[in-house]
Amino acid sequence: MDRYKIVKNLGDGTYGTVYKAENKETGEIVAIKKMKRKYKNWDECMALREVKSLRKMNHPNLVKLKEVLQVKDELMLVFEYVDLNIY
Repeated sequence: MDRYKIVKNLGDGTYGTVYKAENKETGEIVAIKKMKRKYKNWDECMALREVKSLRKMNHPNLVKLKEVLQVKDELMLVFEYVDLNIY
C-alpha cells in the first residue's frame, strides 16, 4: 500500500469503502476498494468469488482489476479509475 497515496474517499458500501488514489511511482490514478471483512491469509483472499472472477475477466465494459493487495489483515482491490457511475 506504500505505492499509493489516497486522494479522496469515493464512497462506502456494504462490503467495503472505495478510495481514489494515485500511484506514487507512475502518477496513475486508480480506485482502491478496501474490504470491511478481515482476512487471515492470502489463500482466503484469493478464494473470494469476486477476486476469482475479476482476475479472469477482460472486457471493455468492465472495470479492470489491476492488483490485489493484502496489508496485515485487510484486503484491497486496485482497479482502473473510471470517473463515472451507473447513475
